[in-house]
Amino acid sequence: MTITVNRDRGHKMRHTVSVRQHRISADEGAAVGGEDLGVTPHELYDSALGTCKAMTVLWYAHRKGMPLEDVSATVDRDDSQERQGTYRLRVTLTLGGPLLTDAQRRELLAVAEKCPVHKLMTQVTTEITTELASAAP
Repeated sequence: MTITVNRDRGHKMRHTVSVRQHRISADEGAAVGGEDLGVTPHELYDSALGTCKAMTVLWYAHRKGMPLEDVSATVDRDDSQERQGTYRLRVTLTLGGPLLTDAQRRELLAVAEKCPVHKLMTQVTTEITTELASAAP
């Protein structure tokens, strides 16, 4: 899969992220030269974790026949020590369903800890290669 990121030249820093047929606006806040016309790259990263946890819990609950009616995730970031090598994310899950037992809620929390993006962020070595495209003639 290829994701493309293209500058919107009508704005200072705004870019359009294209994933399959979907479009996401990305920008920075005014404090760093943007116009706040979209989510920041850090917000995209953080939201991937919350989204993955919520979707993983929903998928698992449906698969196991659990009475989960709704799920939402809130992601809070502490980037105060990012430059020193520590980036903290706290995800709070809200599970809806009056028939969920305490044991099922604990099981769903354990499942959330194993979502694929959580694993990517904490257990996998990511190798990144950045290169320039060939110059146009």
